[in-house]
Amino acid sequence: MAKTSMNLEENVAGALCYVLTWVTGLIFYLIEKENKFVRFHAMQSIIVFLPITILISIFSFMLWFFPFGWIISSLISLLMLVLWIVLMIKAYQGEKFKLPIVGDIAEKNS
Repeated sequence: MAKTSMNLEENVAGALCYVLTWVTGLIFYLIEKENKFVRFHAMQSIIVFLPITILISIFSFMLWFFPFGWIISSLISLLMLVLWIVLMIKAYQGEKFKLPIVGDIAEKNS
């Protein structure tokens, strides 16, 4: 495995991009300037998890106005958990696992 500018193996850094969802994605995207594998996973983490976090927040807030907002929020949270686990595992295995649409955008911006 190749090393990153942070002196981590790229598969470890790629997996760490997902640990705190979009937050660690943003950190690694700003810190890592050269390794395309890490920058791809960092950007994919941001593009996937930031909108999901916003959606969960919106539907959680809607609990006051919409009695079934918790169901929608729970389903989105479950989707987020599954994506989080799959993306971390794939990155740790050294795979450049591209999600549909989002993966292409992340690749262009990494």
